[in-house]
Amino acid sequence: MSDPLRDAAEVMRRVRAECPWSQRITHRDLVPYLIEEAHEVIDAVESGTADELREELGDLLWQVLFHAAIAAEVSEYDIDDVARGLAEKMVRRHPHVFGDAVATTPEEVLVHWNAAKAAEKRERRSVLDGVPRGMPALALAQKLLGRAISVLPDPERPSAGVPVPERAERDEGRSGTATALRDEGPATEAELGDALLALVAHARANGWDAERALRERLRLLEDEVRAAESGV
Repeated sequence: MSDPLRDAAEVMRRVRAECPWSQRITHRDLVPYLIEEAHEVIDAVESGTADELREELGDLLWQVLFHAAIAAEVSEYDIDDVARGLAEKMVRRHPHVFGDAVATTPEEVLVHWNAAKAAEKRERRSVLDGVPRGMPALALAQKLLGRAISVLPDPERPSAGVPVPERAERDEGRSGTATALRDEGPATEAELGDALLALVAHARANGWDAERALRERLRLLEDEVRAAESGV
């Protein structure tokens, strides 16, 4: 019986071996294509059909196969190693499914997941380690805030952690913005979307780069978290 995943891996192997364009591609060369394919999957989830999503998932899988084929050429790892590592990790992170642990709520599942992940990443020294900085600023903000809350009680407030004197002037008056948004902010996800769009429109009208502004604020948040962790 044919194994479609194995067939796809074999197609990738031949393309890599015999296609002049594919032969010259490196891991780094593939990054823009990986990002593009991921966004196309998102589009298909949000507004496409089942067939469109199936096709886009296949294109994303092709990227995984491509990276594995490149690595296999220098005997680093192959697609079997990728799949094996994934399966082993998911078994470890679901002890309530594959072990004796008990989880009856999503919150309890998350506790097991985070404990297993922490055991795997013992070399990490900060709650921020492992967060991909290449994420879009808004997605990065959600990720960093989720990590920062374990270190800072009020991470969205400017200089929420250990005070940094040189930021005092820059932060003056900004804490009121965070407080106002928290107390009188959007009540629904739709209202949040309206508020975010309005903020971007305001930035555009003033000639500001909204993406850069948020990234700069996140850089300060990272500094605050790491300062709090080190006790500086």
